[in-house]
Amino acid sequence: MSKQKIVIIKGSPRKKGNSCALAESLVKGAKDNGAHVEEFFLQDMDIRPCNACNVCINQPKKGCIIDDDMQEIYVSLRSGDSIVIASPIYWFNISAQTKLFIDRLYGLIEPNRHVLKDKRIGIILTYGDTNQHSSGAIHAINSFKDTFRYIGAEITEIIHGSAMDAGEISQNQKLMDNAYQLGKKLSLGK
Repeated sequence: MSKQKIVIIKGSPRKKGNSCALAESLVKGAKDNGAHVEEFFLQDMDIRPCNACNVCINQPKKGCIIDDDMQEIYVSLRSGDSIVIASPIYWFNISAQTKLFIDRLYGLIEPNRHVLKDKRIGIILTYGDTNQHSSGAIHAINSFKDTFRYIGAEITEIIHGSAMDAGEISQNQKLMDNAYQLGKKLSLGK
C-alpha cells in the first residue's frame, strides 16, 4: 500500500488552541504510522471569500480565479487521500477562518463531481460549553454532514469536546487518544 497523504486544515486563530492541540495529536498518530501529512494554519494565510463569479462552474478547467493562498491548499486537497478539518466553535458554529475555507471548496466542483468525492474526512471540534448542543457544535456537525454528503465524501469520524482555556483540551487524555487513533486509522486508508 502506498503512503497515505493526510491534509490537515486548522481553522483556529490560536496555534496553541484546543482544536489545534487535538489536530497535533492526530498528526502524531498519522506520522507514527507512516503517513505523509501536510498542515495549513488558516489564520496565517490570505484566503478571501468566494465572490460568486461562477468561473469555476462555467469554466471548470480554469478553477477558482481568486489568486490567494487557497490555490496552494487546492493542490494539496486534490492529491490528499484524507482531509481533516479542525475548528473551534465560536458563536454556535465553526470559526470564520474555517467557514471561508469551506465556502471556497465550491471552486473544486468539476463536471458531474466534486474533487473531494470519495475522500475520507475527519472533523475535530472544540467548544467552551459543556456539550455539543448547548455550545452549538451540533450546528457545525450537521453542517459538515450535509456538506460532505453533498460532495460525496465520507466522514470517517467526528471528534469533539469541551475546554475553555487555550490548550486545556490536552488534559483530556481520552480525546487526545481518540485524535491520535484517528490519525492512525487515516494513515491506513480507513
